[in-house]
Order: sequence, then structure tokens, then C-alpha cells
Amino acid sequence: MFKLTKTSIAIALVAATTMGTAMAAKYGYGRAPTQDEIDMMDIDVRPDGEGYPEGSGSVLEGEPLYIQQCAYCHGEFGESAGRWPVLAGGEGTLADERPEKTIGSYWPYASTIFDYVHRAMPFPAPQSLSDDETYAITAYLLYLNDLVDEDFVASKETLTGFKMPNEDGFFMDDRPDSPNTRCMENCRDPESIEITWDSTELGVTPIDHLTDDADEAPTEAAAEPSIDGAALYKQACAACHDMGVAGAPANGDAAQWADRIAQGSEVLYDHAINGYQGSAGYMPPKGGRADLSDEEVQAIVDYMVESSQ
Repeated sequence: MFKLTKTSIAIALVAATTMGTAMAAKYGYGRAPTQDEIDMMDIDVRPDGEGYPEGSGSVLEGEPLYIQQCAYCHGEFGESAGRWPVLAGGEGTLADERPEKTIGSYWPYASTIFDYVHRAMPFPAPQSLSDDETYAITAYLLYLNDLVDEDFVASKETLTGFKMPNEDGFFMDDRPDSPNTRCMENCRDPESIEITWDSTELGVTPIDHLTDDADEAPTEAAAEPSIDGAALYKQACAACHDMGVAGAPANGDAAQWADRIAQGSEVLYDHAINGYQGSAGYMPPKGGRADLSDEEVQAIVDYMVESSQ
């Protein structure tokens, strides 16, 4: 299997840059990425220690950061809140019918913890954590899995070569590739498949169809459908707010949410559209969903207020 190295990554980036320049010249649009843009994306951390930034973070520093930034999805002790991944426990379950694949029981490398937290967490605001904060959360996650003591400090030096319990459970699959043969029998007649404006044939239901007048097919003369705040909330906001974040119609802190409602709709609209950071926590502008219009965000807020009263 091809092994990534800094040299191979650099060669790939040079090739991509060269190809980007060629395509821009051929098609008349686009440009090659700048070195600053490449450096901004080149943040991977590998098991051999390549990519770890300078800095450090301790278990004790990581605990409050984890509670603030991670617990609302993953639980205070990594046990999970709702349907989010369990991060701690699960030792000895990998041979079970339903194994618990956690950091301690399954993950092969400590670098995967740092890399994923740094790249994709916290869920509402990925890449908002500093290097030191990421090290601290990594240390605390190792502590939750009983892999380090409470005085452990994560850094490039202490994480490089760190031995995870299931590292030897991963190995190179040297089985030969098997060609796949197309069936091409008992195929469905394409003429019998009808894709209409309200069809669920593709397994996707566009937002515009989740309106009160969804039982009537749209016409050119039909009025614009109203914005369904409930449907938008479920699609764009429930992942965090249904986990107990202030403002959740189902599980939020009722007293805290009542205090926020008392500030008035305009304040709630402003916080939802432009972002909020305060006693109730942190939310990026539009919850990190730049594809939502201001009107759609306002409809979501209206639903959240109405459904909690």
C-alpha cells in the first residue's frame, strides 16, 4: 500500500498546483492555489509524529475545555450524549456482536485523536481550537480512557510513538483485488421510474417540499412557499440543540432559554444570524451554515420560541 510521506505529499501538491495552472489556462477560469493556501490545508498529523505543531496541553487544562467544547455531544465522561460517538470505554468488546469502538478500545494511533480534533472539532466551529487547546483535549481524552495519568502533558514529544492498546489490531491487507462483475440482470425498466417534484425515489426530500402546501404540485403562477422553520431546524440545528444546548425546544435549559426569549426576537435573530458567545455557550454565525438565508434563520428562531412555550 502506498505510504504517505512529506516528500510524497509535497510532490502531490506540486502536481496539483501545476495541473491547476494548466486547467485555468485551458478553460479560462480558476487559478493555482497560493503557497499560503496550501499551507493552510496541510495540517495533517501522522502516526510517526510528522505534522505535530509546537505546543503542549495537560490533562488538567483539557478537562474544562472538553466540558465546554465537547461534552454536549460526547458526554461529560466520553459516554456520548444521544446518538453521538462514544469516546471512552469499550475495552474487550471488539469481538462482540456490537463492539464499542472508542479511542481506548479501537483507535490505533494517538495522532488520530489530535488530527481529528484539530481538523474537525468542535462540531459547530471546526478548526477554532488553538494547538495548545487541541493538545489539552487530546490529553484529557487519553485520560478518560485510562491510558495516561492526570499529570500527563500532551506534546509532539510525548505523543510521537505513543502506544495505543489496539495498534497491533490493524495490519496491511495483502489480499489481491477481486474484479467485480456487473450483474445486468433483472434490472428495473427505466421507463417505469418517474421522478416528480414530490418524489422520494432518490431518497432525498428537498426543504421546499416540507411546507404546508406540499400536497399541491407547484405551478409557475404559484406563490413562493412559506419557510418551514421546523423542517429547517431539524435539518440544520437539531444536531446540537437537541443535545441540551440552550434554546433546544426539547431538551434545553428551560430557565436559561426563557431568559433569552425575554430579550426579544430581534436580539435572538441577531445572535442566530451573526453568532453568539456568552453564558449560554458559543455558536458561530448561522450555526456554521452559511447556506442559510437570514429569513430562514429567523424562521428557525420563531419555531424554537413557539415550540418551547
